[in-house]
Amino acid sequence: MSEPGFQVIARRWRPRCFDELVGQEHIVRTLRNALETKRMADAYLFIGPRGTGKTTTARILAKALNCAGGPKPDFSLDDPVCLAIEKGNCLDVVEIDAASNRGIEDAKRIRDECQYAPSNCPFKVFIIDEVHQLSKDAFNALLKTLEEPPPWVKFILATTEADKILPTITSRCQRLEFHPISEEVIAAQLARIVKADGVTADQHALTAIARLASGGMRDSQSILDQVISFSGKKITEADVLSIYGLASVQQVTDLCQGIATCDGKKVLALCDAFHAEGRDLLRVLADLQVRVRAATLDSVRSGGNSAELGAPLATEQLVRLLECLQEGENGIRQGLSPRANFEVTLLKAIEQSRSRSIDLLIKDIAAAAAGLPREPGQKKIRTTAAVPAAPEPIAVAPVAEPPPAVAPTSSLVVDVPIEDSGMLEDSLPPLDVEAAETEASHSDRRADFVFPEAALASLPVAEVGKTAFPGEKEFVEAVNALPPGLKDKLKDTIGADFTALRPIPAGKLRRPL
Repeated sequence: MSEPGFQVIARRWRPRCFDELVGQEHIVRTLRNALETKRMADAYLFIGPRGTGKTTTARILAKALNCAGGPKPDFSLDDPVCLAIEKGNCLDVVEIDAASNRGIEDAKRIRDECQYAPSNCPFKVFIIDEVHQLSKDAFNALLKTLEEPPPWVKFILATTEADKILPTITSRCQRLEFHPISEEVIAAQLARIVKADGVTADQHALTAIARLASGGMRDSQSILDQVISFSGKKITEADVLSIYGLASVQQVTDLCQGIATCDGKKVLALCDAFHAEGRDLLRVLADLQVRVRAATLDSVRSGGNSAELGAPLATEQLVRLLECLQEGENGIRQGLSPRANFEVTLLKAIEQSRSRSIDLLIKDIAAAAAGLPREPGQKKIRTTAAVPAAPEPIAVAPVAEPPPAVAPTSSLVVDVPIEDSGMLEDSLPPLDVEAAETEASHSDRRADFVFPEAALASLPVAEVGKTAFPGEKEFVEAVNALPPGLKDKLKDTIGADFTALRPIPAGKLRRPL
C-alpha cells in the first residue's frame, strides 16, 4: 500500500515552467518569443508522440498568459493563479478530454462558454487533449470560434495523430511539432531523478530504460518507478533487462559480429540464450536494426565500407542486411513460432551479408589486377605500367598464334571464370581489337582486362600450339607472367581456379567472362 500523499515520479517531476522543459528547446524558444513580443496566436496545435510534454507545455503556457503582470515567459511558481492552474482549480483554464467529450453537443458547450469573459484571469484558456477524437460535426461546430474567437479566449489543442484532424482546423492554428526525446537526454534526466530520490543506479540501467521509453519522457519515468519497486534503492542493468525482456548491449554486439563474420553457430547460440532468458525477440530485432542502420550510414560516409558490425561490409551488403531484418518483423510478430521465425531471419541475414553483386566483384578483381583506383561502374581497366615479373599463376589465352615478338595490335586476355547465366555475355557488343585503346575510356560493360602493348612488350608469354595444363612447362611460364595477388583475389571472392592455357586463333578473339 502506498504511503499517504505519495506521487509517482511522472507527476512529481512534471515541469512547472519553461526552464524545466527537457528535450523541446525549439518549442520553448517559439513560445518565449511570442510572449515577449506580445504576438500570441488565438489557437495552437501541439503535435507529437505520447509523453513528450504536450499537455505539460499547454499548462505552462496557460500560467504564462494568466500570471500576475502577464503575459510573460518568466513567472513566479508561487503565484496564486499558477498554483490554481497546477491543481486544476482555476475556473478560467478548462482542460477537456476529447476522447470522452467528442460529440457536437460538447463542441457547442465550448462555443457557448467562449462568450463569457474570464472571472479571475486575463484569458480564458481551453486545453483540448487528444483533439483528433472529436467527431467531424464537433470539429465543424468549432470552426468559426477558432477562426474569430473573443479577445480573451485562447485554444490549445493537443494530439498524437495529426492526420486525423481536419485541414480546416489545422489552417486556423499555429502548429508546433514535439519531437521524440533522445536517449541521452532521457538518461540524463533519469540520473537527476534517482540522485534526488536517494536511489543508486548504474548508467547502463538508465540507458536501457531510455531505450525502452522510445522517446517519451513520461514513459521513462513510469518505467523507473516500476524498476525501483522491483530493485529497491539499487538499480542494475540486469534488473531492467529481466523485467522488460531486453538483450544487453554486449549480446547485441555479439549478435552483430556473428552475422558480419557469417558465424551461424554463434548466432544460433545467442538465439538459444534469448529464449532461455525470456528476451523479447522483437526488441532484440529492433536493437539489431539500429546497429545495422548506424553501420550503413558509416559505410556511406567512409566511401563504401564499414567495420562497425565487427567485420568489413560493403554498403550494398549492409542495405540488403537491413532489408532482410525489416522483412523478418512481420514473421516474428504474426507467425506461429516467433522463435523459429527469429532464427530464420538471422540466418537469412547472414546470407545477405556475404552475397556480392557481379559489379562489385568485377571492380574488386580489376583493382587487384591493375592496382588502380576503382570508379563507379568501371569494368575495363587499362594500365601503362610494366606488369611485375613474379605473379601468382592464372589461366591465360594469347590473342593469336604466338609470334616470336608481340605484334603492335596484340593483346593479352585474362580469362576470369565467373559463373553466369549468359545474359551478361550476350549483352556485350562485338570487340574491335584495333579500336580497343580508344574505346577503353568509354566502356563500362565488359568484364575482360586488356593490357596495351607497352605492358605486353615486357610480358613473357608462353608459345603453345595446343592446350597446356598445370605442371607443364608452357603453362607455368605463362601464368608466372601475370600480376601478383590476382589468383588469391579470385579464389577468395568467387572461388575461381585456373586449369588450362589455350591458344586463340587470330581473328577469333572472344570476350571471356
